[in-house]
Amino acid sequence: MADSKKWVVMATAQTPTNIAVIKYWGKRDETLILPVNDSISVTLDPSHLCTTTTVAVSPGFEQDRMWLNGKEISLSGGRFQSCLREIRSRACDVEDKEKGIKIEKKDWEKLHVHIASYNNFPTAAGLASSAAGLACLVFSLAKLMNLKENPSQLSAIARQGSGSACRSLFGGFVKWIMGKDENGSDSLAVQLVEEEHWNELVIIIAVVSARQKETSSTSGMRESVETSLLLQHRAKEIVPKRMVKMEEAIKNRDFSSFAQLTCADSNQFHAVCLDTSPPIFYMNDTSHRIISYVEKWNRSEGSPQVAYTFDAGPNAVLIARNRQVAAQLLQRLLFFFPPNSDTDLNSYVLGDKSILHDAGIGDLKDVEALQCPPEITNVPAQKYTGEINNFICTKPGRGPVLLSDESKALLNPESGLPK
Repeated sequence: MADSKKWVVMATAQTPTNIAVIKYWGKRDETLILPVNDSISVTLDPSHLCTTTTVAVSPGFEQDRMWLNGKEISLSGGRFQSCLREIRSRACDVEDKEKGIKIEKKDWEKLHVHIASYNNFPTAAGLASSAAGLACLVFSLAKLMNLKENPSQLSAIARQGSGSACRSLFGGFVKWIMGKDENGSDSLAVQLVEEEHWNELVIIIAVVSARQKETSSTSGMRESVETSLLLQHRAKEIVPKRMVKMEEAIKNRDFSSFAQLTCADSNQFHAVCLDTSPPIFYMNDTSHRIISYVEKWNRSEGSPQVAYTFDAGPNAVLIARNRQVAAQLLQRLLFFFPPNSDTDLNSYVLGDKSILHDAGIGDLKDVEALQCPPEITNVPAQKYTGEINNFICTKPGRGPVLLSDESKALLNPESGLPK
């Protein structure tokens, strides 16, 4: 190892978040984070929802430190420690000939790391921020320390930080295999299809609340496992059959089956939450209204146009069959949930704004001029101004990538401290 205390070696990565369409809820092992059932998710386009993480190593660092969204946070938690320990044990030699730096495998145990992470979306509000964050931590550290493991093997490490993080190491549609081994070696993620496989899909997220949720997923799951009989039935009888049907629907791009399974599984997950003692309420009145509007529209069309799914929070993830449907969906959402009069439309509809154009909406006057959807019979329909924080228009996206542009790094290359 080079003697100078001055050198800093860094790596920066960007990792997407994911939304489960067959839900993971309940662990059979709390420490290793082993689930009671398989799950399937879709990875979201990282240009709209992602975590960026820079990791740095230097002999000048006195301890492991981490900053999340600009604030220093403790790394003492068991989950961070598990990931760091697993990665350090697999680290390999690293050489930077230009800087004259050579780090040998044995050196990694003595060297400390600095980690800076930034989410471009709300943390702990039910948008899988921990999934993107822990996946990005593992992916960037694996690059920094020159690990030889493939993405599935890395997913087994990320899983020990946050269960759903294992699914963020791939793009497209991803399956988390629950595994059978007690040591968790076979509980890992595999890619079912790449993001291009079903690129007609458009995803609109209604951010009902960006607030941190009252019951964390971790404690909610524990209570469900201990008290919900429905959870046991779901894991044993329902999910295995649904997994087979969902894989088939994705492979064949069969939207009707996909939507039916996605909505049913989301509703059953929230039924498990209600079946927990004490009951857990992740959805709110706005969430229920969105479900009702989507159900009415799907029924009036004779076949599903939109699938809905809700994770552990009130935010709706709406998956439209294609762009044309997505434009009609956005019109409906803006009709029922218009922004406050002082809200800028540009900050109300985020992500891929071209869907606004497809929907024929250029400003707030166009929103005010929207007609009540034909499937709504009780006219005048009630509007719920201000109930939605914003909408994010996105699509299925790619897995993690290393960013070579040093200007995107979150840490200073000289000091290894946040910029």
